[in-house]
Amino acid sequence: MENKGKKTVYISIVELAKMLKISRIAVFKKIKKGEIPAEKIGRNYAISMDDVSDILKKSNSKILTDEKKKEINKAVEKVVKEYGETLRLLGKE
Repeated sequence: MENKGKKTVYISIVELAKMLKISRIAVFKKIKKGEIPAEKIGRNYAISMDDVSDILKKSNSKILTDEKKKEINKAVEKVVKEYGETLRLLGKE
């Protein structure tokens, strides 16, 4: 109890879900897996604002950038070029 004078600010699962642009159920699952630290207060979970910045940084590293999109499109084009006929035949099954 070193921080007696400092009050911890918490946000709800819904608020974090809006910040991460994912569903509240996805946030809840991440809490259950231990990916997001949260405290259970009554029947609800609360996420400390101190942890939110770390969570957002991790989330941003998973965002699909234009560079990553170009790389994926290039790989898809290569696969279609090399295996287009096979993919077409598999699509008919």
